[in-house]
Amino acid sequence: ISDWIQQMEKDHPDVVSRMVYGTTYEKRNITLLKIGLNNTMPKKAIWMDCGIHAREWISPAFCQHFVKEILGSYKTDEKMREMFKNLDFYITPVLNMDGYVYSWKDNSTRLWRKSRSPGPGNCTCFGTDLNRNFYANWGMVGISRNCCSDIYSGERALSEPEAKAVTDFLSANRNNILCFLTIHSHGQLILVPYGYPDIIPPNYDELMQVGLAAAKAIKDVHGMDYTVETPPNVLYANSGSSRDFARLIGIQFSFTFELRDKGQHGFTLPEAQIQPTCEEAYQGALSIITYVHDKTFASAAYTETATLWITLWAILAL
Repeated sequence: ISDWIQQMEKDHPDVVSRMVYGTTYEKRNITLLKIGLNNTMPKKAIWMDCGIHAREWISPAFCQHFVKEILGSYKTDEKMREMFKNLDFYITPVLNMDGYVYSWKDNSTRLWRKSRSPGPGNCTCFGTDLNRNFYANWGMVGISRNCCSDIYSGERALSEPEAKAVTDFLSANRNNILCFLTIHSHGQLILVPYGYPDIIPPNYDELMQVGLAAAKAIKDVHGMDYTVETPPNVLYANSGSSRDFARLIGIQFSFTFELRDKGQHGFTLPEAQIQPTCEEAYQGALSIITYVHDKTFASAAYTETATLWITLWAILAL
């Protein structure tokens, strides 16, 4: 995947650059691809990360598929070309690099979930659940204080360099990031904020509307059903997630995708399902991104047009 990231930059130098925005506990670079047409002015952006949980192998595969699809279509697809002009895509193919590498070690490590930092004090276990480590109601619900647990939230919020790197990047760019997408498996879900019970964001109705449209786009590809809701209503309550952090700092559209399947194969999705899973999820993500883009730039175009007409009217009135 690291070689592939470099190859994307080499093959598409006009629209692709890579950026290292952090390092893991084991000192691997955390790298994103920045994709979009160059512009002298600051651009709005879409964030997508994959592989925050090591064993969810379909997630990094999806990020690679997503990159392949948008790079393969922007020159011929008018809508994608428009989005390349107006937006930058920030895509992290594998966020939890240490855990992901470890999950490939052998059959005994295949279902590893967490990071690879050592436990505190006398704890002999390794790793923190990165999606419980963000500063979003950290340590409240759906977590464990047991450092050997798969949902161990860490000694404190942002104890893990991976979560800190994402937090710093999002915080620095919060005014420009329109949409936050984090890709997981499994369950066939599109989750909206918040993971904490009985709390919903002010734009909950719109998030549900956008999520349901994405679920329909997914079903139209291969007939797979995705459920849209907050985590406590369809999965479980959890605090400290990156999705919730993104929404709390003002990124209006924040979603978690839980890709195939619904539990038959779980994290060991058969190879034959990689391509169809990516194809349907691409349409779901594209549905959300298109909505967010059009809402932002159609309103801007309307404002510019209205201003122009008012100016012309004022000139004619003189």
